[in-house]
Amino acid sequence: ILVAAVTKAGLAETLSGAGPFTVFAPTNAAFEATLKDAGLTQDQLLASPDLAKILTYHVLPSKVMAADITGTLNPATVEGQTLEVALDGGTVTVGPKAKVAQADVAASNGVIHAIDAVLLPPGVTLG
Repeated sequence: ILVAAVTKAGLAETLSGAGPFTVFAPTNAAFEATLKDAGLTQDQLLASPDLAKILTYHVLPSKVMAADITGTLNPATVEGQTLEVALDGGTVTVGPKAKVAQADVAASNGVIHAIDAVLLPPGVTLG
């Protein structure tokens, strides 16, 4: 679902750029849960005028490995707002509810951390 969303939002070329980037990538299960909670279909999500904003809120314009997170960070996202990233009892959390399910997946221009929830920037709602 993430790949389809990135393509639909026209962000594939941007995210393939030089970087470095850190991408907090929601799993398909995370997208499916979000769609169910919002009462939306995948097509409705992909048609959202806020799609690019939602996706870029998951991206940091720097490379942050899991070992770099030793407390609470509040980095700015590519979308422009800050996002809380914290180490909580050995688990890396992102935003108000996401947990890193798989950390430090190497990418040619940074790193990917798979997360178990879709993050919504402040002021953005679905449904």
